[in-house]
Amino acid sequence: MKFRAAGASVAKATATREAIILIALACLPAIGQGFYLRDKISWQSAIPASELVTVDQARAWGDGTIWVDARPDDEFARDHIPGAFSLNEDRWNELLPQFLPNWSPGRKIVVYCSAQSCNAAREVAKRLRDEAQLQDVFVLQGGWEGWKKVTSDK
Repeated sequence: MKFRAAGASVAKATATREAIILIALACLPAIGQGFYLRDKISWQSAIPASELVTVDQARAWGDGTIWVDARPDDEFARDHIPGAFSLNEDRWNELLPQFLPNWSPGRKIVVYCSAQSCNAAREVAKRLRDEAQLQDVFVLQGGWEGWKKVTSDK
C-alpha cells in the first residue's frame, strides 16, 4: 500500500513537472516575439508629440493650414475637411505634383486619415518631409473621426 501511494505521488509530481515544462515551452515564442517586437506594438504611436496637432490647434492656424487627406479616394469622395487635398499612398506619384503648387514656405500641412490608429497619415506626412522636403508637416490627432467629433460639438 505504501508503495502504491508513493508511486502515485511520484506520478503526480512527474505530471505536474511535465505540465510546467510544456507551459514554459509554449510561452517561449510569445515572450521572444514580445521582446523582438517591443518597439513596434501597434497601440504605441510612432508619431512624436512635436508632429501631432489637435483639431483646435490646426484650425487656429487659419488660412495658413493646408489640409491633406491620406484616406483612399472613395472615402475622400464621400466626405472630407473643407478645402482638403487628397494625397494618398496608392496614387502618390499622380497626386503629389498636383498638391505641390498649393504649398508655400510658412504654410503648415496637416495630414489626416480615418482615425488615430490609421497609419496612412503618418506615412504620407513622413513622405512629405523626406521625399518632398517640406517642413511644418503635422499629423492630425484623432484623424477624420477626431475632426468630426470636434466640429459636430461646436
